Amino acid sequence: MTVMETTSTTRTDSCAGPRQVDRRPDGQDKYTISEVVAFTGLTAHTLRWYERIGLMPHIDRSHTGQRRYSNRDLDWLDLVGKLRLTGMPVADMVRYAELVREGDHTYGDRFELLKATREDVLSRIAELQDTLAVLDRKINFYADAGRALASERS
Repeated sequence: MTVMETTSTTRTDSCAGPRQVDRRPDGQDKYTISEVVAFTGLTAHTLRWYERIGLMPHIDRSHTGQRRYSNRDLDWLDLVGKLRLTGMPVADMVRYAELVREGDHTYGDRFELLKATREDVLSRIAELQDTLAVLDRKINFYADAGRALASERS
């Protein structure tokens, strides 16, 4: 069972956004690690590491022992990618995965973890907006100085 499959079957967690169009239909969605590398841009080493640390707690295996990922696993990896972009520490991502596996009674803890991450993201956005304003002032200064120099020469 994957992390996404451990949640209640009556709820669909569309956590990672729209599904990709080139995925196989559910039930026929067994992807090799190479295919997942192509889908996600992650390396095979990273995928194995995610499994080792509990971020991807269980990946089905073929009769020969090769990993077989499902669409739900790809959805989970999409979410993990978004969480990485927020700057969430890996330990917090693993904690989130553990909470998901524990079930619906952890919604409050998940909410708090994601809310704290959102606040961190908003803070970083504000810092970047301030930085952008400084760059805009400098760019305008040099644009004005360049126009002034050009008009002096003509």
